[in-house]
Amino acid sequence: MNKSKMLSRLAMMLILSSGVIGAVHASKADHHEFEATLHAPFAADGADQERPEARTFKLAFDFPLLEREQDVQWRLELVSPDGVVVQQWQGVQRIGGKPVDVSIAWDGRADGLILTDGVYLARMQAVTGGETVEQSWDISVGHNPAQVMPAFKALPTSATPVRAAARANGRVVQGAVAATASLPYTVYLGNLHSQTNHSDGGGPLGSCTGAQAPQSAALGPADAYQYAMNKGLDFLMASEHNHMYDGSDSTNASADPAVAKALFQSGLTAAANFNSAHASFLGMYGLEWGVINNGGHMNIFNTTELLGWESNGSGQLIADTLTPKNDYAALYTLMRQRGYVGQFNHPEASGQFLVNGTALGYTADGDQAMALCEVLNTSAFSTNTSETETGRSTYEGACNKALEAGYHVAFSSDQDNHCANWGASYTNRTGVLLPNGTPLTTASMIAAIKARRVFATMDKTSQLILTANGHMMGERFTNSGALNLVANFASSSGKTVSSVKMYEGVPGRNGTVTQLSATASTTITPAVGEHFYYAKITQNDGNILWSAPVWVTQGTGGGTTPPGPTELIVNGGFESGAASWTASAAAITSDTAQAAHAGSGKAKLDGYGSTHTDTLYQSVTIPASATSANLSFWLKVVSSETTTTSAYDTLKVQVRSSANAVLATLATYSNLNKGSTYVQKSFDLSAYKGQTVRIYFEGVEGTMVSTAFLVDDVSLIAQ
Repeated sequence: MNKSKMLSRLAMMLILSSGVIGAVHASKADHHEFEATLHAPFAADGADQERPEARTFKLAFDFPLLEREQDVQWRLELVSPDGVVVQQWQGVQRIGGKPVDVSIAWDGRADGLILTDGVYLARMQAVTGGETVEQSWDISVGHNPAQVMPAFKALPTSATPVRAAARANGRVVQGAVAATASLPYTVYLGNLHSQTNHSDGGGPLGSCTGAQAPQSAALGPADAYQYAMNKGLDFLMASEHNHMYDGSDSTNASADPAVAKALFQSGLTAAANFNSAHASFLGMYGLEWGVINNGGHMNIFNTTELLGWESNGSGQLIADTLTPKNDYAALYTLMRQRGYVGQFNHPEASGQFLVNGTALGYTADGDQAMALCEVLNTSAFSTNTSETETGRSTYEGACNKALEAGYHVAFSSDQDNHCANWGASYTNRTGVLLPNGTPLTTASMIAAIKARRVFATMDKTSQLILTANGHMMGERFTNSGALNLVANFASSSGKTVSSVKMYEGVPGRNGTVTQLSATASTTITPAVGEHFYYAKITQNDGNILWSAPVWVTQGTGGGTTPPGPTELIVNGGFESGAASWTASAAAITSDTAQAAHAGSGKAKLDGYGSTHTDTLYQSVTIPASATSANLSFWLKVVSSETTTTSAYDTLKVQVRSSANAVLATLATYSNLNKGSTYVQKSFDLSAYKGQTVRIYFEGVEGTMVSTAFLVDDVSLIAQ
């Protein structure tokens, strides 16, 4: 028997002999909170041919250890891409001690009207007993072409062939080479939040229905690491509740502090021994410190000591070091002094991580200690092993509150496993970037987390890396002049991007994070002062990725509006085919019968010599802060008409709303404008600042004689 197993078994035997182990149950201190989740299918299944966008939303409510029944007031809203609520449902649901589901069958319409194509938002708010939970998910309605993304070769991972072979042989690969035009990092994917039988986890899948009585389950850290490694994870954090080392979810008056401390040390030894035997996997062991009730859970990744506040009946501290309960400011100071690194776990925007009465209150010590914020996790009590768990919660609002407070945190995505399905409930992972050639060790992992080279993903096959003027996400740097933000996305499973958003905020402002743009490459000149930016992507399957932020100190010479041009049209030269455009069949072409203005792609509306209508449009959002917005394109009219007086065939250039209402017809061209060369046309669209509009081309052809309208190099520059 190895040393770690012997120490762990001895500690467990001593705890069992104290008689504190009871039936499987959830701790009131750690799990007595209102839980509300929303499952919103990203796409309709198409089963209803008469209502092709129909789908069912599911609201799930639970309040573990609730002593008496109470009402949940809930509201579900469907929000258009323009931010308008187009459909709303609301109700009251009675809950007691068991989970309750509410299903809402949506017919895919709004008050009987067919919705325009786009990525909508399903947004739920649920309130009970003074607690409010908000959840929202993107959903796709109609046809949404893939967003055009910058060319980016995926960073190598442990699944890259040379690394996979080394992984199978238990070898460490040194000096892996990054792909050409990529970045010099390797991505490792894992789960930074789970429990074993050192606290209230490790429940066998056949019987696990919730948190286990502390230290009652059969499976410990070594079992968890083996399971996660077999499931393809690169790392797993066993984050044990710090106040359960006495074998109780309250306080065990007869606890022996030496036994509790020995159990904690046995966990560190178990991780070290597993890592020695499996060089391509990293087992991490540490604490989930705090309680939910008027507190807040946080991981401490690299502590070497048991931190706690409980004492036994003799007044002995059941820990190595006293950390007063709910005193987050004092804990941050200790963590900073010791070099410990932390993560806010499933944070709420109110009532948690209080400092001087302020939720997620800022301290300079806390800013040094806290590196991550859990933006998403799956159901803590899931027994799913096929990566299809639908119970998922997001915490982006709370993480944004931490960022606005001044915390320099990156996003993580974990599973909070309490049952023995470590890392297997869903495809979500936390991605950590290590420099190529760096072995996967606790030290290299902590260094990468401290550098905030981390992204959160719901899809283990996808990557999102934000760069800013060549700086990596996670960096803090000083800038002057223009700032180019680029969301670099790659998917090894062929996923595409349905929506991309850049967000901006101001650290220390305690304000609201706002959307900066809806393009993968955005150039601005920030106002003088402090800023942070991050990218968020929704894939064509509904899975979401969050980059780490960059933090920018903007020097003099900046302004509050973009000083240079910002291109709002994506794929304006049609070199990526129909990407980002909605067009009639065959309207976008690279045929050589008529040359493009530049490159090979162009739009060709009409030209059939018979009654025909072609349309082409792209939706854009013109920033409210823009001082100008100029639309331009190149047009060539090719016609066999000989008349010099009659306009038989026409092309209208219009601005339309997201609902397709005509806001303005900018110009009408016809066969009378035919010529042998392309001519540039331009229009001022500054009147539509702050609006999402469609740049719309409509070609209508009469009978008998052909006229084709060739459009290329469409551009909308905001300044």
